[in-house]
Amino acid sequence: MSTAQEWEDSYRDRVDAEFAHLAAGNARQARKRVSADAVIRDETGRLLLVDPTYKPDWDLPGGMAEANEPPRDALRRELKEELDLDLPVGELLCVDWVSPHGPWDDLLAFVFDGGTLRADRAHALRPVDPELAAVRFCPPIEAARLLRPYVWRRTRAALTALERGKATYLHDGHA
Repeated sequence: MSTAQEWEDSYRDRVDAEFAHLAAGNARQARKRVSADAVIRDETGRLLLVDPTYKPDWDLPGGMAEANEPPRDALRRELKEELDLDLPVGELLCVDWVSPHGPWDDLLAFVFDGGTLRADRAHALRPVDPELAAVRFCPPIEAARLLRPYVWRRTRAALTALERGKATYLHDGHA
């Protein structure tokens, strides 16, 4: 008859062997880049856009997730780092699978409802990170001109999801 310690040692050896097998499989799995952005509005319905210093076009507020960081947490972190905004990030509005392009692997782009900022808070909003040159609130029709076409398609889908109360899945900005 084996002792409790012998049984525990045997069990631990089996678990360690199984974890080693799973870890080897995990190492072969695909890794995805993940971004998380927000649709944030002012009280008149205008959209908050940010002007990144490292690319030519305006963008939604948010950014890239760090390794193993949940998208909603990444968005909260980015909003705090770049705009000193501490918002209760709302519902998921859309997920866009972006095909590999140029030097970039594929991307899962999450867009969440960032809610509505009161007029005083919206007016006082300024970048606090050198990655952003400016912020602005603009009507959707102006956002369509300022955003890259695929970012506008994603933004438009997020606004539609907000109206309908149902998240949507996109592939390169298309439903």
